[in-house]
Amino acid sequence: MTRATPIPETVTLHVPFRVVTRGGRKEMQIPECVAQPRRADGALVKALARAFRWKRMLESGEFATIAELAEQEGIAPSYMTRVLRLTLLAPDIVEAILDGKQGPEVTLTRVLEPFPGIWSDQRAYLL
Repeated sequence: MTRATPIPETVTLHVPFRVVTRGGRKEMQIPECVAQPRRADGALVKALARAFRWKRMLESGEFATIAELAEQEGIAPSYMTRVLRLTLLAPDIVEAILDGKQGPEVTLTRVLEPFPGIWSDQRAYLL
């Protein structure tokens, strides 16, 4: 019987990454040279879903005003109007957000700020 090479008890693994704050939470970022799967930003996706749902509710006549809908939803009308603006985003920007292909600078905080109404200007501003 031959003796095998002993397995070391400790293995050290070096993984390059940095910790960044994104959307109010900490996230690990690995170097760009490493391929990484894309994940959709949950907060952005939720805001988009709410915006389109609220728009549909207003257009259907279920609610007459934003104030009325905001009261029903239990949120401030000013917040609702900021979220509703997301329905004005260019379709390719919405698709990029849903697919998780937006850049790291596209956060919920940033898209809730006023953005250009023209789609080409939105692309330059956000992507």
